[in-house]
Amino acid sequence: MKYSNLQLGKNSVQTNLALARGQIDDMSHINKFGFNPSTTNSFETVWDGSNVYGYIDVAIQLTVTSASGATDNGVVVELQGLDSNYNQLTRSVTLAGSGTATTTETFKRIFRARVTSGTPDGNITIGDSQTYAQIIAGNNQTLMAVYTIPAGHTGYLVKFQGSQQKDQDTDFQLLARPFGEVLQTKGRWAGRGGQINYDYPVPLKFEAKTDIEVRVKTSSTSAAGALFDIILIED
Repeated sequence: MKYSNLQLGKNSVQTNLALARGQIDDMSHINKFGFNPSTTNSFETVWDGSNVYGYIDVAIQLTVTSASGATDNGVVVELQGLDSNYNQLTRSVTLAGSGTATTTETFKRIFRARVTSGTPDGNITIGDSQTYAQIIAGNNQTLMAVYTIPAGHTGYLVKFQGSQQKDQDTDFQLLARPFGEVLQTKGRWAGRGGQINYDYPVPLKFEAKTDIEVRVKTSSTSAAGALFDIILIED
């Protein structure tokens, strides 16, 4: 059964279940979660790379490479991102030869990758001369609190959460870059240890092609995680 996006507003449980099942017209849900295994006292993006994330400038073919080489031949990796026009693009590649594969399509953004067949022994990197996504062995998917709103959609951010493993000073930033502009702070939370949770009573609105990411810094080396939830509505 399909619902209009106005029919379920009075029942949040029913609305959320219908959204998860893809039963609401023109509406979908994005849950982005990341993990930085080694934070520092300077801001880093919450993702597998443990540095400040760098975005693709011009759409490129992505090469997927396993650190274990030919041992991981046959592993299938699904890539999720956006094409040169910022339309949603999902493609799967199969590692071959020395444990690599290159997409025939070009990507302007990649914000998730996951292993769908096989169990890789090595870490998997995705990019060209620069890494734009990583799958750490054992995770079988990227852990990156990074997302870009697709063309033809508006995103509404409804939830933020951040945590780190030590009892120390911690500073989280929620950043967004509207298309053609620069990264801007949309939320910042400072604390000592523990966990930060924030539910937006009025969601943050992000237009198409807006880049969104979470950064963190800690007073000494630690590990930190972050997530955010976005409701996507077709324009």
